[in-house]
Amino acid sequence: MTPKEKNLAIANKPTSSPKIPRDKTSVSNSFWSKIRENAVTVAIALILAFLIRIFIAEPRYIPSDSMFPTLLEGDRLVVEKVSYRFNSPNRQDIVVFSPPIQLQIQGYARNQAFIKRVIATSGQTVAVHNGVVYVDNRPLVENYIAEYPSYNLEPVTVPEGRLFVMGDNRNNSNDSHIWGFLPEEDVIGRAVFRFWPLTRFGGV
Repeated sequence: MTPKEKNLAIANKPTSSPKIPRDKTSVSNSFWSKIRENAVTVAIALILAFLIRIFIAEPRYIPSDSMFPTLLEGDRLVVEKVSYRFNSPNRQDIVVFSPPIQLQIQGYARNQAFIKRVIATSGQTVAVHNGVVYVDNRPLVENYIAEYPSYNLEPVTVPEGRLFVMGDNRNNSNDSHIWGFLPEEDVIGRAVFRFWPLTRFGGV
């Protein structure tokens, strides 16, 4: 190769690109941008969880055996809160409710939720005789109770906007046969699903 050709080759040889110093400001902006995005995502998730709990559904823990054998102490349930915004509870619904004034007088806190089964609704008459519950003079067939009630109850008619509720563990339940009628506005929601323990996973 002639000297002229060597000089030409050197002139045409690609040179490495100069290193561009990293802009510390842009790196910092990118970092804080990711932090903001993550914070917004977490905030939205928390708000949605809060709204779902307030308006749609929430988990509940069974603290006693008053609903035995249908529900056991320690069971965890999903309580849906939508349907009662449009319709009143129905007979046989298992409802979660805040203690009415009668129970608050007994010392129960307002936020101490109860769970019972709806036996009668507005306008219906309830009575208990010889171990049988009657609604409008018709005996209920109750294959879900722990045992027959050992008490009697003279006929009472459920007022408008009230419910008559009882625990399935009839002889170990602080319910309407003791403290009276439940105002519908105290109902939190309807128990629909048991998610714990897994051995009892399913609807209620």
